[in-house]
Amino acid sequence: MTIIMDKIVIQLICPDQQGIIAQITSILYDCKINILSIEQHVDDNEKKFYIRILADLKNANIAFNQLDKKISVLNNKLNGKLTFHNPTKKSNVAILGTKESEPIYDLLIKKKAGDLNCNIPIIISNHNNLKIISKQFDIAYYKINNNNELLDIFNKNNIDLIVLARYMQIIPQNIIEQYKNKIINIHHGFLPAFKGPNPYRQAFEKGVKIIGATAHYVTEELDEGPILYQDVVNINHKHSVNEMIQLGRGIERNVLYKAVKAHLNHKIIVYNNKTIVFN
Repeated sequence: MTIIMDKIVIQLICPDQQGIIAQITSILYDCKINILSIEQHVDDNEKKFYIRILADLKNANIAFNQLDKKISVLNNKLNGKLTFHNPTKKSNVAILGTKESEPIYDLLIKKKAGDLNCNIPIIISNHNNLKIISKQFDIAYYKINNNNELLDIFNKNNIDLIVLARYMQIIPQNIIEQYKNKIINIHHGFLPAFKGPNPYRQAFEKGVKIIGATAHYVTEELDEGPILYQDVVNINHKHSVNEMIQLGRGIERNVLYKAVKAHLNHKIIVYNNKTIVFN
């Protein structure tokens, strides 16, 4: 089958060695493929090389299937892991929430503004509080009784990415395995870490000076997945609990949006639970 794309994202991880960029760009040059951007990183500790290339295929003198074979030969030579992505193809995103509406509104507004390259066909919740959002944005709404219903819903709607926008339930292991590095979650970040209910109240009582948030991929270990984005804000004794909550929620929305956007734009490479997030 012939695959037609105007642009392509090439991602490669391999052991660091001499001449990697020259070999890849030489193939693209010979195929009359124009490089629009190229970003690379070398992990000196792991001796690993990472690269992301965005290229224009409009004037290519070769079909994509043939290009795939050429670069795959080089990939085998480099002992690497190669992936191709179509940057113009829109992913299908499922948003899961419990009761809080703000992070969901934020994503939907940014998607409507053209800042997120995706379709959002469904919102899922274990409550009815968020149903009004689905009506406002003309999105299908699923209220579930338990998480065992999720996989059928994802399959029915051809979901590519799952976003947990303050979804206060544990995702089943079979879904985590099927959607490896395709489930994004957010949580607050404090030092020290405050678990359980009312973390902002606990932080207020302890007099913390920094609050923050983390967006990460979901793994079987709770809140231990590869980190995508983090941010913090300085506070002091003058801030009330409500002010801390508002600041924290704002950071949560921001890091979630940045993480989702980076994923949709294929700017993330994961290796051994560590992420390389390109600009």
